[in-house]
Amino acid sequence: MSKQVESMEKRILEEYPRMGADDTFCFECHAGLSCFTQCCRDVSIALTPYDVLRLKNRLQMKSQDFVEQHILLPPMAQKQKLPTPFLKMNEEDNKRCPFVKEGGCSVYEDRPWACRMYPVGLASSRSDAQPDGEEFFFLIRSEVCKGLDRGRTMTIREWQRDQQTQAHDAANEAFKAVTLHRFLRDGYVLEPEHRQMFFMACYNLDRFREFVFQSSFLKKFEIDPKRVDALSRDDEELLKFAYEWVRFALFHERTLSVDRDYEQAKRKVLSAQ
Repeated sequence: MSKQVESMEKRILEEYPRMGADDTFCFECHAGLSCFTQCCRDVSIALTPYDVLRLKNRLQMKSQDFVEQHILLPPMAQKQKLPTPFLKMNEEDNKRCPFVKEGGCSVYEDRPWACRMYPVGLASSRSDAQPDGEEFFFLIRSEVCKGLDRGRTMTIREWQRDQQTQAHDAANEAFKAVTLHRFLRDGYVLEPEHRQMFFMACYNLDRFREFVFQSSFLKKFEIDPKRVDALSRDDEELLKFAYEWVRFALFHERTLSVDRDYEQAKRKVLSAQ
């Protein structure tokens, strides 16, 4: 899959017309179209951490169970800096999305960002060689889809409002502070154990919460008690904190404050050795 994704990314950057938020397109999607739900078969749906948060809570699943049952983690491509999980298709049902039922999407209110935005995609020309590259929208054209270029005309901005992407967009902006971090753009490569730490913090929130609350973690950092309480029960707050911790632990950014007493005690131990 990684080679297919890399090839598609290359095509998008080189061949697809680039669109802005105020550019228009025509689209409709409903059960009256012969293609209804066909776009949900044998498709590569990359998942953001917020996508996983919404889905696992909708399904009332532990994040570890969701990861094991619904996430496909292909080998990383040569130029890839961080692991990218995809939604696992149902191999026993013609590679159909596991959440698609006869009447449509069974998790519609909590569907991933990529599903909400279809047939609009988002790409970036940023790279190690071009750190200031632009982010742009593009139209996904498929022979399967019969709804493109018909129905009402709207701007991409209007489509975002219509599909209620606001919460996803806000969460994804915070995630970009990780995925587009200068540490990665400057060419640094994370060790396998660091990539595992990234995946645990961002995609396995229940495991990350255990890491925070069932270890010496809270003794090491100065965190407001009210925030600690929020981290214990609010997944969205925990995800924001996970991004801060990743930037601190993996990219050496001062997003968290080390507890002074803990730091002094550690220095005493080290000096006594």
